[in-house]
Amino acid sequence: MDRRQHTRAGRTGVAVGIMGLTVGLGAGASGCSGSGVAAEGVNGAGGEPVAVLRQAADALRAAGTARATTSMEMATGGTRVTIRGRGVYDFRRRLGELTVVLPADPTGTPEHRPITELLAPGALFMKNRGAGVPADKWVRMEAATASDGNLVTGGATDPYAAAEVLRGTRSATYLGRTSVGGTAVRHYRGTADLAGAARAASADNRAPLAAAAKGFATAEVPFDAYLDDEGRIRKLRQRFSFVNGRQAAAVAVASTTLLHAFGTEVDVTLPREADIYAGRLAEGQGAPAD
Repeated sequence: MDRRQHTRAGRTGVAVGIMGLTVGLGAGASGCSGSGVAAEGVNGAGGEPVAVLRQAADALRAAGTARATTSMEMATGGTRVTIRGRGVYDFRRRLGELTVVLPADPTGTPEHRPITELLAPGALFMKNRGAGVPADKWVRMEAATASDGNLVTGGATDPYAAAEVLRGTRSATYLGRTSVGGTAVRHYRGTADLAGAARAASADNRAPLAAAAKGFATAEVPFDAYLDDEGRIRKLRQRFSFVNGRQAAAVAVASTTLLHAFGTEVDVTLPREADIYAGRLAEGQGAPAD
């Protein structure tokens, strides 16, 4: 196996990811509003909102690479937790690496070590996953077999998959100019349809997004998107309705992706087949599928 190219051969990976470590928690979400609609017009200088948003993934591919910061928020019963990630992503090769940090356990259980995640076309690799996995082994999960298409299970949404959700934008409003990290951006708010996104997505994302459209409590994804003057996503906040098998009610999850330092060097090496864990995870955490 070429360590720099992903293949779909081998095991399909675990059915539950990092969200299995934070069961019982959901999310709230809010988006900041911009200003200057009157100065730029209803659509802004970027063009008609729905058309602009549907092309955002293409703008990222044109940019090539970026540094990424992610957060995933859940809250129920007065308790809120946030899973944070930081790393790099190559939008042309669809490869990324994130270091994901879980929140401290309020029960006093020792904190989990940061999890290294490698994002590849159709797959997620996790190291320091826990659940009985040896420290030197990786766990692999196939996005198309996850009921959420790996939009929330890994604790961080694949930046390119997040952008491709916008290909299913059904309605959107331009809210004006603001700034993200010191960069001038246009703020859009709207709703995307996962089934529509799956039909318009790149080949690698069609099956995962189709799985998410069926697996989530609703295929509608409200979002706030902040695009720079080149149409590239600088900040994207999406709200998913996640069905957790351990709870009767759906859990709301807010996923935020921040992108900056476009053109940064990205060198991602995928694990060898021999380094991927083939055993069973600890009870309650799922198991690799044959």
